[in-house]
Amino acid sequence: MLHIITKKFNELTTQELYNLLQLRSEVFVVEQDCVYQDIDGKDQKAHHILGYKDDKLVAYTRIFKPGYYFEESSIGRVVVQQNARKFKYGYDIMKASIKAIKSQYNERIIRISAQTYLKQFYNNLEFYEVGEEYLEDGIPHINMIKS
Repeated sequence: MLHIITKKFNELTTQELYNLLQLRSEVFVVEQDCVYQDIDGKDQKAHHILGYKDDKLVAYTRIFKPGYYFEESSIGRVVVQQNARKFKYGYDIMKASIKAIKSQYNERIIRISAQTYLKQFYNNLEFYEVGEEYLEDGIPHINMIKS
């Protein structure tokens, strides 16, 4: 089980910010071989959901209130360190993110832009596809909604 911490951007320590940026880069840029601008100016508006195992950051998301990223509340930058995925921490961090949206924003409806190959993972969390598949940073994605 993960130890979950939720923080606003200005509450993050320098070390926490470094660790979450390092994890995002490790997975999205290096592992997925995708050159894109991860530091996009949106972190300052997000709540950051940090998942720790033995004091090491192994899972992370950022959440947004409605109207900032999408019309609905949203979860993005969902990431789990490669060697920690076998423990299904993706479910733990997503459930914590859904709970945080309810507690921070009093919202139930959540929209995500999901990498298409993860549709079943998100279906298991009661997200359902809306619209057509599209490319984002060269990777197939689909919009999904949880209501």
